[in-house]
Amino acid sequence: MNNKFWYLTKQSLRKKLKSKWFVGVNIMLLVVIVALININSIIAFFGGDFSEKTKVLVIDNTEISYSVFKESIEELIKEDDTKEIVVNKTKEPEKQISKNLEDNQVLIVFDNDETSFVTAKVISNEKIDNTTYQYISQGLNTAKTSVALIKTNTDPVLLAKISSPMDTERIVLSDEKNVDENMEMVMGSIFPTLILPFFMLIIFLVQMIGGEICEEKTTKSMEIIISNVSPKTHLLSKVLSSNLFVILQGLLLVIYAAIGILISTKGQLSIDPNVDSLLTATVESGFLDKILTLLPAIIIMMILSFLAYSLIAGILASMTTNMEDFSQIQTPIMLVLLAGYYLAIMAGMFDGSTFIRILSYVPFLSCLVSPSLYIIGQINMIDVLISILVLIVTIFIMIKYGLRIYKVGILNYSNEKIWSRFAKALKSKDM
Repeated sequence: MNNKFWYLTKQSLRKKLKSKWFVGVNIMLLVVIVALININSIIAFFGGDFSEKTKVLVIDNTEISYSVFKESIEELIKEDDTKEIVVNKTKEPEKQISKNLEDNQVLIVFDNDETSFVTAKVISNEKIDNTTYQYISQGLNTAKTSVALIKTNTDPVLLAKISSPMDTERIVLSDEKNVDENMEMVMGSIFPTLILPFFMLIIFLVQMIGGEICEEKTTKSMEIIISNVSPKTHLLSKVLSSNLFVILQGLLLVIYAAIGILISTKGQLSIDPNVDSLLTATVESGFLDKILTLLPAIIIMMILSFLAYSLIAGILASMTTNMEDFSQIQTPIMLVLLAGYYLAIMAGMFDGSTFIRILSYVPFLSCLVSPSLYIIGQINMIDVLISILVLIVTIFIMIKYGLRIYKVGILNYSNEKIWSRFAKALKSKDM
């Protein structure tokens, strides 16, 4: 029996790995992932540039606004690698410059004003993008404040003190379960990105194992297979081969991402300033520490979830007789998985809720919800271990009662509705 089990497993895995579909999809994934990571270089190669360059020409009729405005802009864009704003002073007439303005140029005219001390006109051929205009607006406001203080003969030392940023001390009186700003940013950007591959691999797993069983039933090759091996051996071989395939696919995705990063950095360890700021926020929020602490539990939960989803997909697929039936049984699985994904992303909105804590124990949801709640501090390690234990019990129950359904359904070609067949198989005493 063991020989037959391993033979079926190897055959199923070999069939998947040698298919043209697998080779084609992985070539496409490699190209897409590397291209996405290097999208800025690709756009630059075809004449575009992610680093938007804006030339700001300044006519300073106040004689004191230009230097303050320029220093303010340079300070604002210092850590923004996506923006390049070059500020230069000009003495050409306003009308002449306005007629010859290019699309990437902005003209700013400072004028004296008795009421507001200084006014400004911002002239451009086309609408300025929001981020660039925000920088220009902040620079203008800084210039106005400085000019007003200079014109009122404010002491330079006092001027420096007034212009300096306010020293702010953050004190949070609520308990540790509240998520700080850094954690909110990480949970809104990094965490969804981390769980997305896991989410997609489960979808891939459900479609693959269900589709394969449905295909064998449709082509009637299932009768030949079951005449040589038991339904239990057949199901478990499908589950094992599909899980090995998905794990391999996950490792390939990691390799593709690594290749893309190596190409992007040209083999150097330099980090983009925006990525560096995000990594800093990740460390400061405690996200990285919690992920490392939870990593063994996450790996165990991922493997168990792969098993749980593949078992339920295989068991339900055994009741199908055509692809329409398979679409019906696939829909509720996908809805449950999608619910888990969105609950994991929005977990911070349920702060202190007993409902979301209970959902972290629910099989098929816990693999996504439980890690999210642990990271933001709404549950502890004991809760995570309970989720794993419940998942293990669920898998044993599915194996025990699911095999009964699988044995009855695998050779059932009845025209009854699929859920009626499912209910009858569950009541069957035939083991």
